[in-house]
Amino acid sequence: RRQLAARSWTRIRNGAYCRTATWASLDPVERHRRLAGAVLRAHGDAVVLSKVSGLLMRPGSDVWGIDLSRVHVTRRDGRCGSVERDVVHHEGPVRDDDIEEVDGLLVLRETRCVVETLATVGVEPGLVVADAALRAARVTREELVELRERTKRWRGSRTTDLVLRMAEPKAESVGESRSRFLYWSQGFPQPVVQFRVYQHGVLIGITDMAWPALGLLFEFDGRVKYGRLLKPGQTPGDAVFAEKQREDALRRATGYAMERAVWDD
Repeated sequence: RRQLAARSWTRIRNGAYCRTATWASLDPVERHRRLAGAVLRAHGDAVVLSKVSGLLMRPGSDVWGIDLSRVHVTRRDGRCGSVERDVVHHEGPVRDDDIEEVDGLLVLRETRCVVETLATVGVEPGLVVADAALRAARVTREELVELRERTKRWRGSRTTDLVLRMAEPKAESVGESRSRFLYWSQGFPQPVVQFRVYQHGVLIGITDMAWPALGLLFEFDGRVKYGRLLKPGQTPGDAVFAEKQREDALRRATGYAMERAVWDD
């Protein structure tokens, strides 16, 4: 009580606390992970993390546009599903071989977490999830499709089918996944992802996407490119100039136009 009154600690949920300075520094994903751990400690072996909460326990998982205010668990004890302030309890069969241990926490296997998440979100956030799952290479498209076939009566199955057809392991970021959704939703042809450009047989660059038949290259510019991934001694201005030189070389080699998008777009 003294720590809370002094605001040295923040109550994550009943019986679980975090240093306030630490909690303030965490992004929504990491806060969700902390909350998920607290939920499992409170419920013991009666539940297992599932859906998006199970996904976020694995490294390399991306989410966008998904509500992270509640932790998703599936009951193992046969009790009915329910919704609490910070937890959604789901019903469903859970066999021992459906469960994995990740950092000491019980989590549904990744293929099931992916498919169950896709069935509950829209196409755009689903594409972000599926791209990241395939990119991490712990699941395959074939495994996801096989599980989807066994759950075809689930609500949201049409969205799952569409996302699994569109998913692309070569997509390297949330921004690239969302860009592909945008172009798909506007009726563009399917792009070539991670398009390789050669000059005189030498690879001179790879663009995020391209439409060779339309003579068009595309790059998504997130802040990372001009921020924390700078080379030693390189300023953001240097990175922007180097990227401009790279773009000029790609356009000269292909004769294609170049379009770019940022988060505001």
